[in-house]
Amino acid sequence: MYTLNKQELGGRIVQIRKAKGLSQNDLAKSISISRPSLVQIELGKRSVDVFEMQLLASVLGFSMDEFLSANFMTTAEPEVAYFTKNTKHKERVSIPNFDFLKFKNTLLYTIEKTAGKVNINESILFKILYLIDFNNYEIYESHLSSIQYRKLSGNCFPKNIDTILKKLLDSESILRIKTKINGVIQLRYIPLEKSDLTLMLASEKEVIDQTIDLVGNWTEEQISAYTINDMPIKATKEGDDINYELAFYREAPYTVRNYTAN
Repeated sequence: MYTLNKQELGGRIVQIRKAKGLSQNDLAKSISISRPSLVQIELGKRSVDVFEMQLLASVLGFSMDEFLSANFMTTAEPEVAYFTKNTKHKERVSIPNFDFLKFKNTLLYTIEKTAGKVNINESILFKILYLIDFNNYEIYESHLSSIQYRKLSGNCFPKNIDTILKKLLDSESILRIKTKINGVIQLRYIPLEKSDLTLMLASEKEVIDQTIDLVGNWTEEQISAYTINDMPIKATKEGDDINYELAFYREAPYTVRNYTAN
């Protein structure tokens, strides 16, 4: 009997789903799993148990014998390719609606947590914010700071950050200082206003804390080398906005969600 590997199985599911005109969100709901878990199945990175396979056969209308045969129709490639700012997504609108208060609170708490670390300059702070936001989106499918990021010079950069920071500086919520480290001038931020944890979910605070624990002591070279190979950045063209949906295509060591539990 022919045995499918996970990549072949995922590719066949993609092909049938597309032929039926179903979105990933539609199919995921029909078989009672999360959309990120379906993404992992279609990419061949998550196993499918017998019960889920029976549901897939029922919803997609295929015969198990035909599906598992060596002569099944040619597999389709999962939807990974580049995502550009003009790409239309049927499953979800992943562009966050910017909420200044939410961003301010996230930034203040992040600065509070990292202010004592001598390595944290402006560039590292922006990369930590990116990881916090995309980690939270991968786990909970919701935006944390509410800001959008753009790929510039091969890495991530918060959009309109100069205007946002000026507003925070003018309102004396933060203070920007210049320090010299190893002969190089660095920009750093100090919080002048305390973050309001009542405006933050416990799960959001946990994501921030865990992300800082992971990368908060890294040098700029280390964190840049790490983020540049994170799938959302890697799969985005230079100058384009980074789509939050790409967090679901992460692989180790970047992925932070336990897909086997969904």
